[in-house]
Amino acid sequence: MKYKLNLKLFSSLPIVALFLVSCNSDGPEIEQPEKIYYDQAQRRMANKNYVGAIESLEAIETRYPFGKYAEQAQIELIYAFFMNGEPEASHSASEKFIRLYPRHPNIDYAYFLKGLSSYTRDNSFLVRIIDTDLSNRDISGAKESFAEISEFLTRFPDSQYVPYAKQRNIFLRNMIAKNELAAADYYVSINAYVAAVRRAKYVIENIPNSTENYRALKVLEKSYRALGYIELYDDVVSIINLNYSDINIKESDDSRWSWNFLRSSKPKVQN
Repeated sequence: MKYKLNLKLFSSLPIVALFLVSCNSDGPEIEQPEKIYYDQAQRRMANKNYVGAIESLEAIETRYPFGKYAEQAQIELIYAFFMNGEPEASHSASEKFIRLYPRHPNIDYAYFLKGLSSYTRDNSFLVRIIDTDLSNRDISGAKESFAEISEFLTRFPDSQYVPYAKQRNIFLRNMIAKNELAAADYYVSINAYVAAVRRAKYVIENIPNSTENYRALKVLEKSYRALGYIELYDDVVSIINLNYSDINIKESDDSRWSWNFLRSSKPKVQN
């Protein structure tokens, strides 16, 4: 008996074989198209799965360095690292993006996140547990953040992030002033009045609009009196009476700060 060979059946075998290989968990990893990685990253960020989002975005950066989503992946890595509590990585990603794409239409976003991440390095979860008052310890990151956000405000005065940057710098300015005066209070406590004067004058001369000016003047008042500098003491008392007769100093407040605006104003893919 003769059998006819069914060529149609055999023509479908390569497709079936490919399907079986792709379903084999032990087989080689199949590379996904660039957009699939990007869409996956967006879904993960929407679900606040920033670890997964970082993984997807880094896959784009590694596998498609010249693809359509390469630049977008790098700028979104800045955000993903920041929201995942990795300020050092976010800061590094910002610097990298600024270096590689200095003329990018969303370069202001990179500068802004760079400034935010500098302060966040001082404000880790562990630090908040151990010491809730940042003014009593090293806040070099806050000073760096203040400088970087100030640079952002100078470079991009019309950026949509300017209102948030200004709000942040007010908080940072007051934090830096409180830090200086924490040291001044210590010097007063050990009768090191010259050092206390130096710290208080720094606040008045270099951070003139902070909420701590009154406190700085009180340090000067006490120190000048202890040092016997009568004329300087009288001048400070006059300034206090003239400007702070009805004293009502508001403390610096960071509780209203929200990161929601970062999520809603994230740069979009450039067509």
